[in-house]
Amino acid sequence: MPRRKLQEYLHQLEPVLIGEMKTCQSWSSSRSCGAGFAVSCWGWCTCDLVPEVTATMATICATVRHSYPNIPLGVQILSAANKQALPVALAADADFIRVEGFVFSQISGEGFLDACAGSLLRYRKQIGAEHIQIFTDIKKKHSSHGVTSDISVAETARAAEFFLSDGVILTGIATGMQTNPKEPMEIKQAVRIPAFIGSGVSVENVEEYMAADAMIIGSHFKKAGYWANEVDFERIKKFMTKINQLRK
Repeated sequence: MPRRKLQEYLHQLEPVLIGEMKTCQSWSSSRSCGAGFAVSCWGWCTCDLVPEVTATMATICATVRHSYPNIPLGVQILSAANKQALPVALAADADFIRVEGFVFSQISGEGFLDACAGSLLRYRKQIGAEHIQIFTDIKKKHSSHGVTSDISVAETARAAEFFLSDGVILTGIATGMQTNPKEPMEIKQAVRIPAFIGSGVSVENVEEYMAADAMIIGSHFKKAGYWANEVDFERIKKFMTKINQLRK
């Protein structure tokens, strides 16, 4: 997406999303607003990730940060390009990255994904990015967890906390699929770090997830609720109206 087009797109988002959130409290950073952007892209798999993906993501994130200097901003580069996401976040003055495969192993469409906590934390320190938070998926969507079927979601969260995750992300089985509404409280009883909902939140079910510390919403904000469609600003307005009512 050309920078000018991205800036125009952000300008469209402001009155329907950012404008509704200026009075929120921030749970994650020194930024003044409790809601923010998580910029994500698909680079197929880590072994095939080409330099232009990282360069493009750095440009996009820097443009978003320049347009909105006071909101929390995060980045994720798929699939499992966690090490590449860190310098992008550092260069763009972002606040966090979203990481898959932080603790325990899993099998996804790209193949076997092993844990990366130790190497990722060492790399974060090496490049001077320890202020960038790492939010980690556990029992992630689009993956088989048969190899860790004897480990509960709560135990997985405890492991992530032990390996210094700044927050854990819960998802359904696929993009847009609802997260088990019982899991946020289960996680909050098991760990002290924040628990986020990473898929399936909609205006129809958001009440079930108000105990979570944050929600990552993508598909529901698209036309017809489908992740690949254009953003539907009316759906965002409706959702934010519902959120503000629930917060009263």
